[in-house]
Amino acid sequence: MTLAKIDTNMWKEFKLTKIFRMRNTKCIVQKDIVPDSGLTPYVTAQSGNNGVMTYIDCPEEWLDEGNCIMIGGKTLTFSYQSQSFCSNDSHNIALYLKDEDSASEMRYLFLITALRRSLYQKYSWGDSISMKSIVDDTFYIPVNSSDEPDWEYMDEFMFKVMQESATNLESLAQADGEKHALDISGWKKFHLYDDALFDIDMGTKLDRVKMLQSNPDVNFVGRANANNGITARVDSIAGIEPYSAGNMTLSLGGEYLGSCFVQPDKFYTSQNVIVLKPKHEMSFSVKQFIATMIFRESRSYYKAFIDELNRHIKTDFSFYLPVDSMGKPDWAYMEAYMCSMIHGAETDLDAMQSALQ
Repeated sequence: MTLAKIDTNMWKEFKLTKIFRMRNTKCIVQKDIVPDSGLTPYVTAQSGNNGVMTYIDCPEEWLDEGNCIMIGGKTLTFSYQSQSFCSNDSHNIALYLKDEDSASEMRYLFLITALRRSLYQKYSWGDSISMKSIVDDTFYIPVNSSDEPDWEYMDEFMFKVMQESATNLESLAQADGEKHALDISGWKKFHLYDDALFDIDMGTKLDRVKMLQSNPDVNFVGRANANNGITARVDSIAGIEPYSAGNMTLSLGGEYLGSCFVQPDKFYTSQNVIVLKPKHEMSFSVKQFIATMIFRESRSYYKAFIDELNRHIKTDFSFYLPVDSMGKPDWAYMEAYMCSMIHGAETDLDAMQSALQ
């Protein structure tokens, strides 16, 4: 089953305040919590794990009511919170449907997608927003014959989405149930600046908002974890030479700290995105292997936006790589492993496609 593309031509524009009650969340800062101490979700502005960092024993006076959408005020992330929760930042915004009879999980999930689609046209990830800044913003949702929100349509559509997701997950599980964790006990830690690896360039440190896009011919790499970190195409800037394709980028801070990519075309970078220039010839597969290991290790530095890699990257930051009998990076192993992973992914996709036909 494949869902058809939604026709939004007949949808109607609503102010957020027409559909939702808004309020800022309460706040308990991270240094004051005890992780894994209770049953209350401790919700941050991160995009992963539905925003939940851990579960805590939260005093009742600091609880926010559940069954709402939480928007990360500093990151423009969206999550649905089904139960009462505790937030890490009073800049976060909770949205509650004014029509309480319509406040179901399915409808909130549909509305998150609609909100994201509209607000991302005005704001970008990392933009700091507030209730004041979005109070006049609008978004589009389906309506019935009376031009009122069509809750029944949203329910039906989300039910189909859930069915398709369940089918796809089952197909993926059947595709290959024999994946095993990689044994890295014999691997060795390396610094980025070691002789066999990279020269570290701190990037162009440009601001995307100030970039021209009249004749875009250069990729702009920001602190993002999708599309190779590319957030826009921008004009070339006289006197600032773009980095060449094949170099790697690494995000030093923010929610996507550690996101590391091999760049397919010439590019500029934003603040807090550095460029890794291989000191020796490396294949694309080897670079992808290394990027994965960098990301894996960097997440240990991620503490809800409190820490960043800036002060570690040229000093104590290190990550594991397989080594040969001389203790040097085992390039042949990395190449063979990535080829095996690509072949396995292709096999899994073929199996999933066959199951859905």
